[in-house]
Amino acid sequence: MTSHATPTTPSLSPIAFLKGHGTENDFVIVPDPGNEIELPASVVAALCDRRAGIGGDGLLHVVRSAAHPEARSLAGGAEWFMDYRNADGSIAEMCGNGVRVFARYLQRAGLVGAGDLAVATRGGVKRVHIDKDGDITVAMGRARLPEDGVTVTVGGRSWPARNVNMGNPHAVAFVEDLGHAGGLFSAPPFTPASVYPDGVNIEFVVDRGPRHVAVRVHERGSGETRSCGTGACAVAVAAARRDGADPAVTGAPVTYTVDLPGGRLVITEHPDGEIEMTGPAVIVAEGHIDPAWLEVSA
Repeated sequence: MTSHATPTTPSLSPIAFLKGHGTENDFVIVPDPGNEIELPASVVAALCDRRAGIGGDGLLHVVRSAAHPEARSLAGGAEWFMDYRNADGSIAEMCGNGVRVFARYLQRAGLVGAGDLAVATRGGVKRVHIDKDGDITVAMGRARLPEDGVTVTVGGRSWPARNVNMGNPHAVAFVEDLGHAGGLFSAPPFTPASVYPDGVNIEFVVDRGPRHVAVRVHERGSGETRSCGTGACAVAVAAARRDGADPAVTGAPVTYTVDLPGGRLVITEHPDGEIEMTGPAVIVAEGHIDPAWLEVSA
């Protein structure tokens, strides 16, 4: 039965939460099947604050698709909608590691079992497989490769960056040393700025071996994160084009191992353009948020 309740202000009652991560890309999880909880940007940012809040690279708002105005049209194909927010409270289209953690939450809550399920996101419906042995595979869709790239500059060094869109925008730069990315406390500047008017996730990539790369990433709205699922996919796509291994051309799937500071993801692109990402997802804690703290943070 679809809920049409008016969202409540978060100060009226305690909010249940969980904490989870996928390759150390960590999230505050707020279950809200009926879309009854209002989560303004200020509250999301406070929850994701690592010193004064719970801490996370983002927030996963778990809502039934039929109960959310942005996802009702997808309800026929996916019961659950991942209403994803960046750590600064801004709304994002997609988060690959977030989808795996979202699926793990649904499994933990007894809402789904091992096997296949669909998750609605602002980047479309994502097909997910929960393996009985623990890893979760997400069908990430096809990459779009706009022709207009940018130049990324850090500490006097500049690199061309490939424009890859995975439902959210990425700029992929191949570098000689990951240290050249600098501290990544703020977004690395890029030109021309008009290519990404709403900001961009920037990946710095080095080779580790055949079909094996390592990455650091600055996620827009969150800063440097321990891992980025859509970023790992974007890197694999860019690397395949650089290496002459475009599956649409060769007719064979290509798989890249992508090492991030928080762990390892395996990315496979198929000849039809479909991309699959496989990796772990862990729930580490659950509890309730103090309503008095919420009232101050709202």
